[in-house]
Amino acid sequence: MILVTGATGFVGRRVCRQLAARGLAHTPTSRSLGLDLRDAAATTAFFRELRPTQVIHCAAHVGGIQWGAKRPVEIFQHNLQMTLSLCEAAQASGVQRIVNPISNCAYPAQATLFKEDEFWDGPLHESVLVYGFVRKASWVASWAWRQQHGLDTLNLILSNMYGPGDHFEEERSHALGALVMKIVRAHQQGLPEVVVWGSGTPVREWLHVDDGAEALIRGLDAPATAEPVNVGVAHGVSIMAMAELIRDVVGYRGRLVLDPAKPDGAPHKTVDGTRGAALLGWRPSRDFEAGVRETVAWYLQSLAQAS
Repeated sequence: MILVTGATGFVGRRVCRQLAARGLAHTPTSRSLGLDLRDAAATTAFFRELRPTQVIHCAAHVGGIQWGAKRPVEIFQHNLQMTLSLCEAAQASGVQRIVNPISNCAYPAQATLFKEDEFWDGPLHESVLVYGFVRKASWVASWAWRQQHGLDTLNLILSNMYGPGDHFEEERSHALGALVMKIVRAHQQGLPEVVVWGSGTPVREWLHVDDGAEALIRGLDAPATAEPVNVGVAHGVSIMAMAELIRDVVGYRGRLVLDPAKPDGAPHKTVDGTRGAALLGWRPSRDFEAGVRETVAWYLQSLAQAS
């Protein structure tokens, strides 16, 4: 039986949806469903009672750059506590495989095309130092539990995900969700301009949430490896080009104005997914423009339903 942590979150919901579509037995859990992974004793008791054979670990305490800058202690504490509780509970209850997603912000700041062999080749970018470190630490935890207890964890490194159900808030969202929210609002309110944070030049590779969910589910049966494994297509888009695409999809006719006083983050993030494609027998395939259109349509529908 498969346990999905963080099952009511952005990624977890899509994982559960795909598991259900495949007829795979699974149990969703999250803090809102009654399990706080930061509580080690409660987590171990839950695992011993449920006895899952596999875990897809979607729980995380994360947000965009500005959100993270205001909450570094929370990000550090909560994510480390969840990692330690999960590993201990999984080992104590005989879990056969954990699939653990790691954000690509765990790569060194100077890296541009992320390759697994360069995972340890330098310091992290300051804008993602805390979250990148705790995700890197989750790999170290999996290595330690593998060495001492034989716990099998597959660590998949994923790009920033986007798609229906994402956060659409100026601070909590990553760049794509925040821009969708701001441009839609400007269009609906007739505002003359939308501010785009930073220089507009940073390049990001984006992963549709359904491709991310597909990768995590495929990871359940993939060959075991202790090394981190990238999932990606080695192609990104600049922040300004992405803002222009969203503007065109929304139909907004106002100006996009850069605010260089706001942080850029790392200058370039794309992912060499060669190893992941070989291990999973699959690579992400969803077209970015089509994914943005789907995301905007979902957001507009959610606004209409809320009004």
